Amino acid sequence: MPSFKIDLSTAVVFVATAPEPKMANKKTGERAVDRETGAGLSTVGLLVSDEGEGNLYQVTIPETGFPEGGLVPGTPVKVVGLKARDWENEFNGQKRHGIAFRAVAVTPAV
Repeated sequence: MPSFKIDLSTAVVFVATAPEPKMANKKTGERAVDRETGAGLSTVGLLVSDEGEGNLYQVTIPETGFPEGGLVPGTPVKVVGLKARDWENEFNGQKRHGIAFRAVAVTPAV
């Protein structure tokens, strides 16, 4: 499926929730990994404020895409390479759909 770049050049972005490992299988504890690099994936909550509107996004990033010490909620950050991709699946006879957000990196704004 195609993905779409998201322009954050005029937005202010803050960490809402610290990065947590993304699981491929919660029952077995298997961690999700990037198919191209093999790096473990994490999910971080970001508050994006732009043009008088604020939204909370759950963004997937590789473990190499944020500082080793993590990201603390409330920290202003820069987001590199944010893309959105729509998804759809069927589970137990119910169709689900949504938008997945993925970034190359999230770093503290200085």
